Amino acid sequence: MAATRMKEPWHSDNYYVSFYNYLDEVRRDLRFPEKVGIHDVTLRDGEQQAGIVFRKDEKVKIARALDEVGVNRIEAGMPSVSPEDMSAVKEITHLGLQAKIFTFARCMKADVDNALKVDADGIVMEVPSSDHLIKYGYGWDEKKSTDLSVEATRYAHEHGLYVTFFTIDSTRADFETFWKLVGSVASQGHMDSLAVADTFGVMNPQAYAHFISRIRKVTDKPVEIHAHNDFGLGVANTIAGLSAGAETAHVTVNGIGERTGNASLEELVAALKMLYGVETDVKLEKLRSLSKLVEQLSGIRMPPQKPIVGDGIFTTESGIIAGWWNRLEELSMPLEMLPFVPETVGHDPVKVILGKKSGRDSILYEAKKLKLSWDSTKVDAILLRVKEEAISKKRALSRDEFSKMLQSQG
Repeated sequence: MAATRMKEPWHSDNYYVSFYNYLDEVRRDLRFPEKVGIHDVTLRDGEQQAGIVFRKDEKVKIARALDEVGVNRIEAGMPSVSPEDMSAVKEITHLGLQAKIFTFARCMKADVDNALKVDADGIVMEVPSSDHLIKYGYGWDEKKSTDLSVEATRYAHEHGLYVTFFTIDSTRADFETFWKLVGSVASQGHMDSLAVADTFGVMNPQAYAHFISRIRKVTDKPVEIHAHNDFGLGVANTIAGLSAGAETAHVTVNGIGERTGNASLEELVAALKMLYGVETDVKLEKLRSLSKLVEQLSGIRMPPQKPIVGDGIFTTESGIIAGWWNRLEELSMPLEMLPFVPETVGHDPVKVILGKKSGRDSILYEAKKLKLSWDSTKVDAILLRVKEEAISKKRALSRDEFSKMLQSQG
């Protein structure tokens, strides 16, 4: 029988995390919105990962799945890339989804016209914002960057689009240069929200929080976080920015994207919910199936230890852990050894496999599951054979292989 516990923010029926996360002194300076908006860029920035191609029908499938999981906004692509992309985005805008459909664009009137042709709800308009990238990456001066931004964002607004002004490389920009550009757009052009892009993944979480706090002091426009993962901090930086008052997170399914990818949708929303008590509209139980769909259509296989959705995160080989699970499963107390139960994010149940790291408890557990009649006094001999076979085959044994081994031992 499972023990009865008083529910706390860090311990529910579905997850059990550290109570330190919820101490007043830890949470005192956090400025999370009441609910974080999720802007998914899988179909645009995710597809920018080298080698990924989403066909039109695949983009539609992913868009439907994103909507089903509860994403608030879908950046469906950049219509200017190709006629097929334009056709795909237009079909997505006409699916009748709950999510708002955005396009991605350069600060050019022609790109705005393409967004209008596909009937998008909004447009994300990019421009370089660091002086060195403006000069060396684009061969422009600051005036050109500002003039293009002001003209194009105003044009998009005048034609009824929600405008997210997307500042490339803003985390390496001198603040005065960055804010001169943004301020000009805010006063002379138009922005409904500001996307702060850590384009090359070069900020740490403390710096991101500081940067967003500084921005929030000079504008009342909603701020969005677009973080890349070059140092493995995409999710951490997104959370830091949100904790400083940003309202919307840009993410991709499985964290796919340019170079090392973007902030991972599944990791972000699970961490917000369980570690911070911050809500999104995303249905956690659908994360696994969404991940597998994008894995299949992108051709990018996730490592088995991928947080939240990896194939192997609820599979154990260690004899010590198998012993824990043998007892805790009978007590219906999985959270004594798991941060969250598998079904919370749409996973299959815990699985014990037999291999080099197995122990006596592993053998007993698997024999019990197989419901075979065997001589339990021979557990040590069976364990030795399991280890030898696993080392020889350089893998864990299948349940069928183990069953035959038990039967041969008698």
